[in-house]
Amino acid sequence: MAAFSLLSQFHPNPSIPKTTTKPLAVLNKAYKMQVPYELKQGQTRLFHQLPSGLNMEVIEQKGCVLADEENTRSPGNSEKNPPLVFVHGSYHAAWCWAEHWLPFFSGFGFDSYAVSLLGQGESDAPAGPVAGSLQTHAGDVADFIQKKLMSPPVLLGHSFGGLIIQCYIANIRNKQTLEKKMLYPDLAGAVLVCSVPPSGNSGLVWRYLFSKPVAAFKVTRSLAAKAFQTDLALCKETFFTSTMEDHLVKRYQALMKESSRMPLFDLRKLNSSLPVPSVLKSSIEVLVLGANGDFIVDTEGLNETGRFYGVLPICVEGVAHDMMLDCSWEKGEDGGDEILGGTLLGKHVILVLEC
Repeated sequence: MAAFSLLSQFHPNPSIPKTTTKPLAVLNKAYKMQVPYELKQGQTRLFHQLPSGLNMEVIEQKGCVLADEENTRSPGNSEKNPPLVFVHGSYHAAWCWAEHWLPFFSGFGFDSYAVSLLGQGESDAPAGPVAGSLQTHAGDVADFIQKKLMSPPVLLGHSFGGLIIQCYIANIRNKQTLEKKMLYPDLAGAVLVCSVPPSGNSGLVWRYLFSKPVAAFKVTRSLAAKAFQTDLALCKETFFTSTMEDHLVKRYQALMKESSRMPLFDLRKLNSSLPVPSVLKSSIEVLVLGANGDFIVDTEGLNETGRFYGVLPICVEGVAHDMMLDCSWEKGEDGGDEILGGTLLGKHVILVLEC
C-alpha cells in the first residue's frame, strides 16, 4: 500500500542552435529506444533540460479524482498531496514506473513523475563511457525538482535509483550554504524500493559468494555479463517471481535491453565513494521497502538500509526485485501504503488495501 505524486510541465527547447562540433547528445525527437514504450492513457512524455543542455525524459501522469461511485477508496486531493518523483535503477528507465505505479498513484490524486536518468530510456546521453556518478544523477533529479515542482515531493527509488536518493538525502542534510540548499530542495519523504544499501553492492556480492555461490554466479552472469537480455529464464529469475507469465517477461526483457545505452556508473569509482555519508535524524521520513523474493538485494542488505535510517524495513511477501513490474505488483503498493499512510505521508493517506 503506498501513494506518491509530483507536478510539473517542461518541454524540449526548440531554440538550441545547430553546431558543427560533436554534440553532447542527440537532441532530436526520434525514439532512442528501438523498442519504444507506448504511454498509457493520461500519461505525457516531457523533456526537462538540464544545466548541461541535455534533455532528461520525464513521464508525467497528473493526479485525478476517481469517478467510480462504487469505489470505496477515498482519492486524495492533488492540490494537497505531495508530488511523487520516481527514480529507476540499472537497465530500466521511466517506463518501469509508468506501467503500473504511475496510473495507480495518480488515480488517487497524486501527481506522479518518473524520470529517465541520462543515457537511459529516451533521455540524452552525455559524452563519455558512463552516464554519470551518484552525485551527478542526484543533481539531475534535484534540478528537475527545483525548477519544475511547486512543493516538496516524495522521492521513490528502485535498486540503484534508491542509492541515488540516499545521496540526495545526504546532500540535503549536510548542506551548509544557501547555494547547496537551492541545489537540493527539501523532500516530503522518501521510499527506497529494493534499494542498493548505503555501502553499495559489494557486500551483497561477497555474501552471495560465500553463502549462495550458485546464485552469485547467476547474478553476475545476468547483470555483469548482461545475459538477462537473451536468457528468458534467467531474466525471470533475476527480476520477477516464478509465476510471471513468459509473454510479460519477454516484453519487459526487450524494454530493459533497450533502456540502457550506457552504464549508469563507473562501478569502481562508485564503490570508492561509498558508503553514503551518514545523516542526522531529520524530519524526512524514509520508508525502506523490500521483497522476500528479491534475487539481487538480500535480507541483510535490506536491514542495513533500515538501520542506516533508523527505521524498521518492510519486506513484502510474494514479489521479486522488480516489485513495480511483477505480476503481484499491487502487493508493493499494499505494503507501502499501509506504512506510508501511518508514518510517511501522514495526512496524505489515500487508501488501505488488503493483501
